[in-house]
Amino acid sequence: MSPAQSVDPQQLTLRLAAIARLAALSPTVAIPAGWFLMGTPRKDDDPFGLETQYDDTESPQRRVWLDAYEMDRDEVSLAEYLAHLRRHRRQPPDELQRLIWHVITVHAMPDYVLAHWPALYMTWAEAADFCRAQGKRLPMEAEWEKAARGSEGNLFPWGRATPESGLAVFGQYHAHEIPLVAAVDSGEEGQSPYGLRHMAGNVAEWVQDWFLFDYYAIMPERNPPGPNAGRYKSVRGGSWKSKPNMLRAATRGGALPDQRSPTIGFRCAKSAS
Repeated sequence: MSPAQSVDPQQLTLRLAAIARLAALSPTVAIPAGWFLMGTPRKDDDPFGLETQYDDTESPQRRVWLDAYEMDRDEVSLAEYLAHLRRHRRQPPDELQRLIWHVITVHAMPDYVLAHWPALYMTWAEAADFCRAQGKRLPMEAEWEKAARGSEGNLFPWGRATPESGLAVFGQYHAHEIPLVAAVDSGEEGQSPYGLRHMAGNVAEWVQDWFLFDYYAIMPERNPPGPNAGRYKSVRGGSWKSKPNMLRAATRGGALPDQRSPTIGFRCAKSAS
């Protein structure tokens, strides 16, 4: 990020508190128990087509059973995350502080706009800690994929139509890594079959599982828990910088769990009571 004027800690603290006061929890969506299609059948005759697997990590396609669970309709907002940090007397990471100071001083970004941004720059552990504090958890990778594509294996959350600006936030670029994101409670036009928003684009999302490239070939068919260990944590959904093939509901990715990124956020889930 390009340097702006020096951060005024007192003024920044006041603005962070003002943004946190605008926090509103996401509605929760119930996902019924049942089978769904996870992954992608191998296709090699159209290497640049959106229906072709992004890579071998999303194959083979499997029929998977999940028990009922609940998942946040929206990505966790910046206001929610800042309110959580204040309750636990923690400071936002330096990267997030610099970003917020830059956009409020250089770009005159109002608090109510920032409040609805997705939370950014948190590690996997910090995202998991937020969800635990809400009595929830990060979604398992299978739960995330079912919530994104429904039971019949949608290509994208909204169906098979090619991504465009009204359906997802993607294909953006900013040289200084200033996120070009939408409000977490927007995105109704591109919502998933269960009504979840921004399951493609805006920010990619941490999920519970370790990332294993061949896990789909060996996972159990009922409530797959993910690998026991790994180097990377799974990240799903593509971000504001992604190309269209990264928005596919089956496309998988991974990141080091201590990575902080302007393209990764999260949402929470919980098992049905």
